[in-house]
Amino acid sequence: MTRAMGAAMRRVQVGSALSSFGVGFTVPFLYVYVAEVRDLGAGAAGIVLAAFAMAALVVLPFTGRAIDRRGPMPVLLVASGVAAVGALGLGLASTEAAAIAAAAVLGAGTAVLQPALATMIVWCSTPETRTRSFAMQFFLQNLGLGIGGLIGGQIVDESRPESFLRLFAIEAVMFLVLAAIVLTVRMPQAAALGEAAPKGDSKGGLRALLGNRAMVQLCGLGFVLFFACYGQFESGLSAYGVEAAGISASTLGIALAANTAMIVVAQFAVLKFVERRKRSRVIAGVGLIWAVAWIAAGYAGLGHASQAMATAAFVSTYALFGLGEAMLSPTVAPLVADLAPAGSVGSYNSAFALVKQLALAVGPAVGGPMGAALHGPYIVTFLLFSLGITVLALRLGKRLTPLQDQPSLAGTRVVMVNKPEPAAADA
Repeated sequence: MTRAMGAAMRRVQVGSALSSFGVGFTVPFLYVYVAEVRDLGAGAAGIVLAAFAMAALVVLPFTGRAIDRRGPMPVLLVASGVAAVGALGLGLASTEAAAIAAAAVLGAGTAVLQPALATMIVWCSTPETRTRSFAMQFFLQNLGLGIGGLIGGQIVDESRPESFLRLFAIEAVMFLVLAAIVLTVRMPQAAALGEAAPKGDSKGGLRALLGNRAMVQLCGLGFVLFFACYGQFESGLSAYGVEAAGISASTLGIALAANTAMIVVAQFAVLKFVERRKRSRVIAGVGLIWAVAWIAAGYAGLGHASQAMATAAFVSTYALFGLGEAMLSPTVAPLVADLAPAGSVGSYNSAFALVKQLALAVGPAVGGPMGAALHGPYIVTFLLFSLGITVLALRLGKRLTPLQDQPSLAGTRVVMVNKPEPAAADA
């Protein structure tokens, strides 16, 4: 990586971390804020959260083409401004309509930030450094979310609505800080980036992406990943913990903290392990780790253990999920970029972000009722989904070229004698 690329990458990473820090101030308290502080009720809070998610589903199909045509920087600047307006609007909202509108604006802005930042990271990295770059982004984002949540918890006061306005104002400022930092980034020249940089408008759009069988399989795998893990954190798994394992609200907070702590501690410990292995096998390993996590959750709620043992098993579930997340962060996002043809990185990042958002919308809707009432079937269902991740990952590996599956092979004799496989034409 050249000095210019390294400097640009550092600024992008700092901006990403600060925006996550701002989001951490408000995400844990959004439901309480709408339902209780603004006294709009649980129904209104549910609609606000749904509006946040639906706005993302609306804007993401158009985001990729905008990034590929205009570049990620202008798109990110607009999205940062939109997100800042939405955050401040939520802090000032005193009616249900105002809260829903502000949540939709905030959801649209933050949804666009994800693929724009991912594309900037691709442009500022090489295939050899991309794994470490995405691992660093994930580490800093989780660190920012965790610190933001901790500080926000000290500032917030449910009896004083103005304390929540302070939280949302800080979040809005962090989005503007992200925009200011990105404005100082000097993107590397396209010639230095090879196929990671745009070379004109993407051709074929959705039809070309759907023709890339490896990308379609990765999207299917991504949906299962996010549905079976992230889509259960604050819905089905939480409900299961409370109803089946007798977990208290404070213990849920400890479990989430254990998840974040595992990511922060394990991220760079597993990075060297991940870099030297095939991506498809790393993802397959994550499926097995998450299967163990669901077994631990089953023991916590169905194993007739003492409350202390049930609590330990439940917290371990979240920690094991965190270990899997630490393995996925340097694996999946760089693979999306490596599958994208020249000029289509933004479209591929946006398509994968859309799949993630769909999974995060469907996951709670399916898992929430099951986790609360169908304890045994809930554990068995998501245990099978985790094992399905392993199967899908191994099948995906057969579609990838050697370099797509294991970038560390670049420059070795093994790669020199391996011509692109027929599947490479799909990529």
